[in-house]
Amino acid sequence: MEALSNIPIELDLATFLQKVRVEPGSEDANAVAGLFNSARAAANPKAIYDIHYVGERTADTVSVGDVVFTSRVLRVNLDTAHRVFPYIATCGTELDDVPGVDGDPMQEYWLNQFRIAALSAASAYLRKHIEAKYRPGKMSSMSPGSLPDWPITQQTEMFGVLGDVESEIGVRLTDSYLMLPMKSVSGLYFPTETSFASCQLCPREGCPGRAAPYDPTLWKQYAEGEGLTDAA
Repeated sequence: MEALSNIPIELDLATFLQKVRVEPGSEDANAVAGLFNSARAAANPKAIYDIHYVGERTADTVSVGDVVFTSRVLRVNLDTAHRVFPYIATCGTELDDVPGVDGDPMQEYWLNQFRIAALSAASAYLRKHIEAKYRPGKMSSMSPGSLPDWPITQQTEMFGVLGDVESEIGVRLTDSYLMLPMKSVSGLYFPTETSFASCQLCPREGCPGRAAPYDPTLWKQYAEGEGLTDAA
């Protein structure tokens, strides 16, 4: 297991002003600049990951280390995988203590947008780190809760395979299976020859986080055990 911290955030004030839709030179721009500088000084995005070999598989389960994950989609995706990289990335708890916010709705919104940027930086840095260190080739990922087939309740197993996540990077799991800080993400990276995104199997309309179009034919392939090897 390896923890990564002090991950750089490649974001300047001009880009952040565009992100929060505030005009440069305006009164709000001065307030945004103050928060941005405080957040940059406090920020410490982090990530933790491990490498495990894939163990026993059944129709709907797959073993990773000493943990059994229950998801047919995941099991099919890992049919040809020998090793996987469970991970958690986070914006970091330090952003909870940025001064000057004090419950102000606009300040809270701006800070939340900075948290999203910090999480994005942590996720991108982690992926590049794994690619550089282990040379796994092309990778895809899945996260508990991204599909009904792999419910959010399996966050317990994800934290179990990674050990004491809270002491390493400050992320804890609530009784309702949500992570704190909320701008955190967990999942499994796995090598694959064909790109996969959970969005391809999700019919939800108008989703702002959609990363790929819904493919109504793809779920049938997973149900029949074909998955990525025959996906378009």
